[in-house]
Amino acid sequence: MAEVHGTRRDRLRERCAAAGAAAALITRPANVRYLTGCAPPGSALLVGPGAEDTLVHLRPPPDDDGAAAGPRGGGEQPPEDLRATVLPSPDGDAAVAAATLAREQHAGSLAVEEHHLTVARHRAIRSVANGMPMSDLGGAVEQLRLVKDEHEIAALRIAAEIADQALGELLESILVGRTERHLALELERRLVDHGADSAAFPTSVGTGPNSGTARHVPTDRRVEEGDFLTVRLGACYRGYRCEVGRTFVIGTAPAGWQIDLYDLVFNAQRAGREALAPGVACRDVDRVARQPLVAAGHGDGAAQWSGHGVGLEIDEDPQLSPAAMGKLDACVPVTVEPGVHLPGRGGVRIDDTLVVRPAADGGPELLTITTKELLAL
Repeated sequence: MAEVHGTRRDRLRERCAAAGAAAALITRPANVRYLTGCAPPGSALLVGPGAEDTLVHLRPPPDDDGAAAGPRGGGEQPPEDLRATVLPSPDGDAAVAAATLAREQHAGSLAVEEHHLTVARHRAIRSVANGMPMSDLGGAVEQLRLVKDEHEIAALRIAAEIADQALGELLESILVGRTERHLALELERRLVDHGADSAAFPTSVGTGPNSGTARHVPTDRRVEEGDFLTVRLGACYRGYRCEVGRTFVIGTAPAGWQIDLYDLVFNAQRAGREALAPGVACRDVDRVARQPLVAAGHGDGAAQWSGHGVGLEIDEDPQLSPAAMGKLDACVPVTVEPGVHLPGRGGVRIDDTLVVRPAADGGPELLTITTKELLAL
């Protein structure tokens, strides 16, 4: 993987050179990890000048031999071709130290991630740059991250397998009488038990009138017979995050309105999945998934987006929404997650993580495979 990360830094170096920047200062943790394979807390990466790259970070605590490895100390160390510099004081700022290093190396100019820096931190960097021209790197690294290589997709596949396992085990347990909060905590424990670094995001469990709510925060409401139960969870594996969401009925055969609403969202989600292909406009995928919900009179109860990219962060570009710009590329992982919530009654969400593939390669690759049948648990 050292070669992979080195190639990524070279691609960034080329972009900087084309924009007239001699060096780049990376501070966004996901971007540091993408370019190095690790992201120690508070770290910053100096790319260039030349081919000399340096990771600046705090010294790991004495009892933490995996502090530079990311979640759960996964054993990932900086590549051998990357110089590592440890800050002498825990109160130091890695970004300021990296900017000082760029000045000492006589970099002609420095590009920084202004979208990640506070005003105070930007001022501190500028003060040590001592007149060195500074520019905004913008989303250059995020653009490089958009299309995933097969190493990244392999990690996403494992993350999806872990999430499916955790969800499948929960469905085999007794659910009536347990609280949303308890179920969410159990799911997160199962994710780690199956090999996840951590949950990819706070697990959402909604029952009864809380079901179908986008990104619902679990409460102490207990599961009751006849409830809709919606679950949204994801695993983080080697830094890569997936998402799966499902809706079930508790205890009894579903009521007619529950079947109708579920079928509506199921068909919308399937239409969105089938629309994924290289060259398709992101807003068109949203339109295809949203149109059945609007036609059925549930436009106001639908989520503001139909999906989004995933990777080192759970919410990345591209966005699948009515105002989204751009088109899909091959090897871009996205979620398709339409849903409807009826105030006071509940609702349905169905979320999958897929990888955009051309038709010649079999079309979109479904990573999350937990059944989408409306089960009565």
